[in-house]
Amino acid sequence: MEIAYRENFDINYGLGGKTAIVTGAANGIGEAIARLFARKAANVLLVDLNEGVHAVEREITAQGPGKAASAVADITRRPALQEVVDAALTAFGAVDVLVNCAGVALLEEAESLPEEYWDKTLEVNLKAAFMMSQAVGGHMIKHGGGKIINIASQAAVVALDRHVAYCASKAGLVAVTQVLASEWAEYGINVNAISPTVVLTELGKKAWAGEAGEAMKKLIPAGRFGYPDEIAACAAYLASDAANLITGANLVIDGGFTIR
Repeated sequence: MEIAYRENFDINYGLGGKTAIVTGAANGIGEAIARLFARKAANVLLVDLNEGVHAVEREITAQGPGKAASAVADITRRPALQEVVDAALTAFGAVDVLVNCAGVALLEEAESLPEEYWDKTLEVNLKAAFMMSQAVGGHMIKHGGGKIINIASQAAVVALDRHVAYCASKAGLVAVTQVLASEWAEYGINVNAISPTVVLTELGKKAWAGEAGEAMKKLIPAGRFGYPDEIAACAAYLASDAANLITGANLVIDGGFTIR
């Protein structure tokens, strides 16, 4: 199967008729992606460990035009993976897009990084994203293809102090993206990654407030951090039919940080 060219694709990159699973959707980048997908008329299953995902679902449903459902799930547990896929199929009858956004950032200097930080970071950021892709990919292979979008980080392509486990997990995620893109292209599945700089989620605002944030911004040619909606806009494009020839890419959204 070749990746289809849609001659009359929606030039506004609409997602009407598509169903997306978004992990890490209770807040931050994942929430922004879920909200934008629904605004573009996709049906969205929001997945998170945080019970607050249900409140986000209700807000999205009220906003429309896309419909929303939610599931509280620990996607580091294999049984939860098929439960998530089944929840999307039960709610909407299909899975066309997967966004792997769930992640953790446990930071410490390399010489003192606790083993549990390493294990948890790789388990959530890398292993769970692959297993979720595997579960959804199996469905997509049988049902005509789809889109998988992995939220990586600029830490995948540059060294950041105190980020040894995080950098390893995100670099690994980009490598997984490329391998899946190569293996699954014949099934009409596009697999891409997005690698943001610091993003001003609620957590990002706290972590990069004050002098640390000002010093970091001086290293970014654009002179500022990113916003969740900017990452969501990129994800919406990659999920749309306009991006059907893009696969195996890692789109870095960093204001030029990694070009220096």
